[in-house]
Amino acid sequence: MKPLLRSLNGEAVWPPPVWLMRQAGRYLPEYRKVRAGVPDFVALCTTPDLAAEVTLQPIRRYRFDAAILFSDILMLPWALGHGLEYKQGEGPVLPPLRDAAGVEALDPARVADRLAPIMQTVRLVRAGLAAEGFADTTLIGFAGAPFTVACYMVEGGGSKDFAAVRAMAYAQPALFGRLMDVLTEATIEYLSAQASAGAEVLMLFDSWAGVLSPSLFRTHCVAPATRIVAALQARHPGLPLIGFPRLAALLAGDYAATGVNAIGVDTGSDIAKVAAMLPPRMALQGNLDPLALVAGGAPMAAETASILHAMKGRPFIFNLGHGIVPQTPPEHVAALLEQVRAG
Repeated sequence: MKPLLRSLNGEAVWPPPVWLMRQAGRYLPEYRKVRAGVPDFVALCTTPDLAAEVTLQPIRRYRFDAAILFSDILMLPWALGHGLEYKQGEGPVLPPLRDAAGVEALDPARVADRLAPIMQTVRLVRAGLAAEGFADTTLIGFAGAPFTVACYMVEGGGSKDFAAVRAMAYAQPALFGRLMDVLTEATIEYLSAQASAGAEVLMLFDSWAGVLSPSLFRTHCVAPATRIVAALQARHPGLPLIGFPRLAALLAGDYAATGVNAIGVDTGSDIAKVAAMLPPRMALQGNLDPLALVAGGAPMAAETASILHAMKGRPFIFNLGHGIVPQTPPEHVAALLEQVRAG
């Protein structure tokens, strides 16, 4: 069994498997070369040959234990017919969804066709890993969790505090619940299609889970994830899932009840304390600060050693606490992998 799958199966693999969120991207010169020839980000995500090439680039360079599909969490609202544009220096821009008409305009019937190129990317990557000699590398598919996707749709893009989405959840619970239902069902279909296309692990990114109160976290993060995990397990028995309720580590025990095989831990959390809240066979994933990776040298080595020490003896996947940042020197990634693989 592949090292990552062994960890997700509850085995304390050592040295631990390692991959990095956003490992395919702007810090790599080979990625920048591909990106320069594509008119926009959505086009890159929906051109299978290019998306597969970008997914495989960091595997060729570093032999990570996992390749994660190159895509974006906002491809799902785009597939539902919601507007999406990536503006230089601004990030994603979407029409703010604030009323019932906006929710009713979402069209789940169009999702499969619009996301068909992404399924082809999954097939190409799975074939490419085998053809290029990466037999131990696991392919991870993913989606944004419904709440985090809703954050961008309601706000119309990124936000410091996601006040509009939180206000809707409190003041218009029926409307917000309807949006969450649409997104939850579409997420099940999207992830199931990725599994059918060849993804061996699925990951649910709830990047803004930590902006919610505990009660809303249980309603809008835990409950949808529980539905998603149950549906996927029914369709794909034994398929492992990783949940990443970012900024909500104090509620990791609640999130563990969703049925995920592993929980991703963000940079601001003490991973040993999070581990103490969870069953001993549940894997953790994390949680080096991406800026420690930028710094490299002794600071990175010390942070890495602390995480490794805390996690030795339990199922663990070494990763960052959030995505790798563009200014990361590629040689620092190589040094990190050397340290992790030395145990």
